[in-house]
Formats: sequence, structure tokens, C-alpha cells
Amino acid sequence: MLDRVKAGQWYETIRIGDDVTLIHEPWIKPFYRCNMWHVRGRDRDLLFDTGLGHFGLRAYVPLVSEREVTCVASHTHFDHIGNHHEFPGCCVHIAEAAILKDPRNAWTCADRYATDEMFDRMPEGWDQSRYQVRPAQTVRLLANRDAVDLGDRRFEVIHTPGHSPGGIGLFERATGIFLSGDIIYDGPLIDDAYHSVKADYVTTLEHLATLPVSVVHGGHFPSFGPVRYRQLIAEYLEGQHKAGCHLVS
Repeated sequence: MLDRVKAGQWYETIRIGDDVTLIHEPWIKPFYRCNMWHVRGRDRDLLFDTGLGHFGLRAYVPLVSEREVTCVASHTHFDHIGNHHEFPGCCVHIAEAAILKDPRNAWTCADRYATDEMFDRMPEGWDQSRYQVRPAQTVRLLANRDAVDLGDRRFEVIHTPGHSPGGIGLFERATGIFLSGDIIYDGPLIDDAYHSVKADYVTTLEHLATLPVSVVHGGHFPSFGPVRYRQLIAEYLEGQHKAGCHLVS
């Protein structure tokens, strides 16, 4: 049996470019491994999602504690909000604000997915039966077309219901950077969580197909460009719109 991973070895940071940095937990299997996105701004930084939360981010990833940070939840599944409680004020879509405040395992999907099987190597102190996301304080409720302003960078909030009712992406029109959360990434898309709605998923992807993206930094799996972006959207829509599907009017 492999030794458990110590806190200081749990996180990895990878600078992507455009002052965007990936923070992730490499010992979690890719399907479950959340991509946390840090963006440097002139007046403040952005942190989009915070991972599992077994080990603290602020103690082991200096990047997120160097400056003032606006912490945003792409949605409130456990693998994305585990460390939101470490930040004094978080942003979340209004449709999932209640979950961030009271993150019960049944509501964050931890009851279904937060198991020993999600690890390649487990962290020190992990006990599946005791896992629970800690409540976070919300200071701003987000809605479609709101803005997250970093001083010299502006990200538009794109409401992306389908995977979850309050899912959002952040789109920087000046660069075409899209932080997409879990609505689209280069892997198996999940449209069967307890509060997923497939019809909403289709509508959301039809809208996202119109965005002039240059690069997509998703909630899981590697980033990709505009050609792959449109391929992934088309593949999902074609699957959902096949003959006899209940989504076809």
C-alpha cells in the first residue's frame, strides 16, 4: 500500500500564461480532480474554485494569500468549493447560494462521489465517513452578465445551468479566455447529478457556441482552444438531439 500524501505535497501550481495559473490536486484521479484557476489582476486577484478542501489552500499555496482575492464558485459541488470557507467573502450564483452556506453532502454530491476511489493516492488524515465541506460566507450573489472586475481585467458572468442550476462561467472578452467550470471540459460531461437538467444543458451549450473564445480553462481535464470547444459542443448537442429524444420538439 502506498504511503499517504502529506499536506505540503498535495497541491501543484502550473503557470499557463496571460497571468493565469492552474492549481490542482494531482493525487486525485482526473475525472474527480478540480482545476482551480488563479488570475492575476492589477487591484486584486481572482480564484475560480477551491478544490476538495481536505488540506487548506492558503497554508500550502502561497499564490492565493499574497494579495486580495475575489473567490468565485463555478458551482457548489464538493470538489469545487472545499476551501471557499478560507476566504472572507465569496461570490456564487444566487441559485446555489443556499448550498454554499449549508453544504450538506447530499447537496454537494459528496455523498455520491467523495469516496476513497477518487484518489490515486490518499491524503494524510483522509476518512471518507467524516468528509464534509465547511460553510462559506457569501458577500456577493452573481447573476448572468454581472462582472468580476480585477482593475485591469473584467470577466463577464455567464450563467450556465444544466450541470447544476447555479453553474457559471467567467468570460474575458478582451482576451477570449473562458473559465468554464463544469458545463464544458474535454472529458465526460455530467448531466445526471440530482439537480442537473438536460434541457437546460442543451440551451446553455447552444448559447455558449456563440462566444468568441480563444481558450477554455475547464473545471476538469486539460485546457483547449476554439476548434475543440466547438467540437465538444457539437458532439453533446448531436447526442441530445437524436431522433426520438425527448429534448426534440
